[in-house]
Amino acid sequence: MDCAIIGGGIGGLFAALALHARGVDVEVFEASREIRPLGVGINLLPHAVRELSAVGLESALRETGIETAALTYVNRFGSTIWTEPRGRAAGYDWPQLSVHRGELQMLLYRTVLERLGAARIHVGHTLQSFESTDTDVTLQFSLSNGGTQEVRAPIAIAADGIHSVVRRTRYPDEGPARYSGRILWRATSLTTPFLDGRTMFMAGHQDQKFVAYPISEQRRREGKSLVNWIAELSIPGATPAREDWNRRVNKDVFAAAFADWRFAWVDIPALIDSAEAIYEFPMVDRDPCSTWLVGRIAMLGDAAHAMYPIGSNGASQAILDGRCLADCLERFKDPLYALREYEAERLPRTAAIVLRNRLNGPEQVMQLAHERAPNGFTNIDAVVRRQELEEIAMRYKKLAGFDPATVNAGSASASGSNFA
Repeated sequence: MDCAIIGGGIGGLFAALALHARGVDVEVFEASREIRPLGVGINLLPHAVRELSAVGLESALRETGIETAALTYVNRFGSTIWTEPRGRAAGYDWPQLSVHRGELQMLLYRTVLERLGAARIHVGHTLQSFESTDTDVTLQFSLSNGGTQEVRAPIAIAADGIHSVVRRTRYPDEGPARYSGRILWRATSLTTPFLDGRTMFMAGHQDQKFVAYPISEQRRREGKSLVNWIAELSIPGATPAREDWNRRVNKDVFAAAFADWRFAWVDIPALIDSAEAIYEFPMVDRDPCSTWLVGRIAMLGDAAHAMYPIGSNGASQAILDGRCLADCLERFKDPLYALREYEAERLPRTAAIVLRNRLNGPEQVMQLAHERAPNGFTNIDAVVRRQELEEIAMRYKKLAGFDPATVNAGSASASGSNFA
């Protein structure tokens, strides 16, 4: 093979499709024994949908997910701070899509199986160690059946997540992920539509927040709404132990803090009550690092730039990584030089997003309204000038590369042929 990809999550699977479409012979090695539809909801920004469209997946995504029409920020009393159109309604050539994370992953997985063949994706392979020489990479995997396997390739991509073995080897003193002091509780609830059935909202401020958006086009057509939601509270302390991440909890852990968050257009306690299962996560990231390369291995996605889930950027940036990597490997004959070009292009961009997300990213509008009017307001213009709100929103879009002009100028035709 030309390239081994460590990790079969969204970033790794998309990278496999993008590289395969550019003629790179690639194989994927995933630690789990089975690739299954895990997780809850996810937002795909227009620049990520552009790349998914380039590998022929937009139509399938539109059938399963919601084409997000708008984003609205409100305070803890439900009063509107800022509303903006999203996706095509905002002038993009591609939509913003809200989908179930598991459905996106399974769509990518099925497409990899169809295009690369089942022999090119290996489950039950956990990376234990590696060695990079001047000519190739040797990867040592432990297998779920108790055996071991050695794999060699000219280059490798570490898409093995926030607990990346490759990153831990490159930065042995880095320690656990950096805890924000905030805990997230995530779930989905089947309910009646709120607002227009295609709008996502964020309520509250940085120490107490609730985010919700619909993720099922099928349910929308039935007149219902499958809503992904996230409740967030400030809980000071050290980074929770890794084994406690993604644990199932009872609503009583956090629900009392939102007991009076009933607005005219949505009942947040009712959303919480109707969840089938609620999962708890610490909100964490990692400091930007000096290099993503370990010899002939390059990091991608959360392994390279784990960031707070602010601004809907985590998975979108991993998808952009995959496109950039494919472009570089097609453009440059020397694969090691191509990896360096990929790093030079993507590392500073994502490092800036990591740091900006620590300052609340576009959600600064909520914090400003809370700080200036903690007891609520009747006229947002008297609290925060509209120009200030517009500047915050556009500054983040430009930083993260999804302002309309940048996204529309970076079409598949502008930087190469369609992948599909």
